[in-house]
Amino acid sequence: MREHEGRVALVTGGSMGIGKAAALALARQGSAVVIHGLELGPAETTAKEIIALGGEAFPVAGPIDDPETSLAAVEIAVERFGGLDTLVTSAGMQRYGDVPSTSRVEWEAVFGVNVTGVFLAARAALPVIRKSEEGAVVIVASVQATATQDQVAAYTASKGALVSLTRSMAVDEAPYGVRVNCVSPGSVDTPMLRATARLFAEPSGQSAEELIAHWGSAHALGRVARPEEVGEVISFLAGVRASFVTGAELRVDGGLTARLAAGIPGGPVRPDPPPSYPSTRNGESDD
Repeated sequence: MREHEGRVALVTGGSMGIGKAAALALARQGSAVVIHGLELGPAETTAKEIIALGGEAFPVAGPIDDPETSLAAVEIAVERFGGLDTLVTSAGMQRYGDVPSTSRVEWEAVFGVNVTGVFLAARAALPVIRKSEEGAVVIVASVQATATQDQVAAYTASKGALVSLTRSMAVDEAPYGVRVNCVSPGSVDTPMLRATARLFAEPSGQSAEELIAHWGSAHALGRVARPEEVGEVISFLAGVRASFVTGAELRVDGGLTARLAAGIPGGPVRPDPPPSYPSTRNGESDD
């Protein structure tokens, strides 16, 4: 039997990038999946891919910082599939700036999607997930909850809040048998990363591909991640193999935060270049 056979999942931000990869990973292991996206078209595309694989899926769209969006998604899960066992929160947004240059509107927009959106999804989903025998919540945070780049004050603060929220929810939900964990990816080849690369490539004098490769070189494994590599970890945390894991932050960062910036002169010696993978351009996770 597949690990998620007979289970039902809701994935926010499930029409692109990490969210889409997580939805597909859960579906391959037998879960029916409600796919949330900001727009219906991409969510429908992901749902159709799952159905084509022989799975069950249904799309739903709307702003994740609107309480009605999550309530509608949970209602669909219950009405179409009979309940809800798993919540994955992957919807997110990025804005650049230090504190003085970040407007209150930008700050509130980032926190509205990245933090309030998770809170609203969990608030809508948990009363149903508590009825599951193997309830699980997986939150997509970021390595920037721990270490930060320049000019990402709002984003890094929001991701730090998610790691703290994970711990709080894990403690509160444990009496109901619901496990709550988060993943903190490094750089992942998502539409969000590629949009960022296009934004900064021209001023840096590089192409977007060169800039992504440069970011990848900061990871010990020498490349950025594929969304599927994060999706599989999310599927694991949501499944029975992780039955005694709760309140954890699992970094899926290719060794990015393991390496000190003060390296040995000459850098690492590699016998062969790191493997390259085809770019993933058609996913959706806002992270």
